[in-house]
Amino acid sequence: MALAFASTNARNPNIVVIMTDDQGYADISYNPRHAKEVSTPHMDRLAKEGVFFSQAYTSGVVCSPTRAGLMLGRYQQRVGIYTAGEGGNGFDPNMKIFPSYLPEEYSSMAIGKWHLGLDADFPELKWHAVNRGFDEAFKFMGRGAHDYFEQKGIKGDYAPIYRNKERLEGDEYEGYLTTRLSEEAVAFIDREKDNPFFLYLAYNAVHTPAQAPQEDIDFYKNKFPHLSETRATLMAMLKHLDDGVGMVVDKLKQEKLWDNTLLFFLTDNGGAAAMDADNGHLRDFKQSVYEGGIRTPWMISWPDRFKGGSVVDIPIISFDILPTVMDALGESPPEAKGFDGKSILPLIEGKSKVHHDVLYWDTADPKKGWAVRKGDWKLKGNAKAIELYDLKKDPSEATDLAKRHPEKVKSLHALYTAWRAEMPVPNSELPKVKK
Repeated sequence: MALAFASTNARNPNIVVIMTDDQGYADISYNPRHAKEVSTPHMDRLAKEGVFFSQAYTSGVVCSPTRAGLMLGRYQQRVGIYTAGEGGNGFDPNMKIFPSYLPEEYSSMAIGKWHLGLDADFPELKWHAVNRGFDEAFKFMGRGAHDYFEQKGIKGDYAPIYRNKERLEGDEYEGYLTTRLSEEAVAFIDREKDNPFFLYLAYNAVHTPAQAPQEDIDFYKNKFPHLSETRATLMAMLKHLDDGVGMVVDKLKQEKLWDNTLLFFLTDNGGAAAMDADNGHLRDFKQSVYEGGIRTPWMISWPDRFKGGSVVDIPIISFDILPTVMDALGESPPEAKGFDGKSILPLIEGKSKVHHDVLYWDTADPKKGWAVRKGDWKLKGNAKAIELYDLKKDPSEATDLAKRHPEKVKSLHALYTAWRAEMPVPNSELPKVKK
């Protein structure tokens, strides 16, 4: 465990959340099972200097649900979000989310992929980040993907990029999107370095479309000729992503802000098969409740509060971030009683060895199904079958133990059934309201 030590900094910590998109569990070279073409020195440095969680999860199997859960500190199913479509449509715009929980002294900025509401109501933009508590934004409001070079979404939809509530046009948007997002993050830190801030840096890399500067793609194709075109492009995209993480961390260090910055790094779900991502020893990919769809590389750093260089193997989940921040700030808002997430600081500081008793996942899809984890046991079900795995002995979920342990299946299924009964139906199943 990382040992805690008292901070001499009287200022509240800066909060930085870096979320990558569809990054494979083994597409980080800190993972000892990474392929030889993977090189992420800046992410590796972050993992080595901070605390790495080896059993960290996302609350969704795709992009938007995880983002909703992170912003709420709760299971996103509590607001009817089970799918990317539901999350992309947004939820109650009057509901309090992450930045609104922070003290007034904080400035905040959302950068990159939003995926929590569209802009069909422009110019009202009730689902826009700056109407949800953020002070600034540089982000796109389309669905899950955006072209990396042009102002359009993956299927040709407009998907405008906004600076605050103003749509960027023409010469205002140039360059490679991953780099532009990193530059915006560095500029925000520079503007707000004298005051506490919250930076939500949500990269859309390495999500489709497979795009990167050609010279970088050619480098990987030439150095690793066995790679598919998609995999070579993914590696080029990953390079720019890793460089961006390095830019942000280096800026924090240059401005002497690093020690008093509480920084989280994670991805939004497992790596995507469509991008030839590598989830290592974990089974399956994005959109699955197997470990390959919900396990994330997770690092946390706050040198003023705890030492780095350690690994914690207790399961945590993405909606733990907001409660952790509240704990770090000593804040206890009334809404915190409704959090499903819990602060992970006691785990890092060795004050606790237990965290969530049970964790749940649900896609509301008969094929993709649901899962529940209690201790080392995980039950996974869909319309066709129920499977049971001992994750301590079998993290790759290779051996189904359901027939050998029927009582364990029964007890876990009862937990899931009770939890699911508390959740509302998916928003997509609600009656359509006539306008």
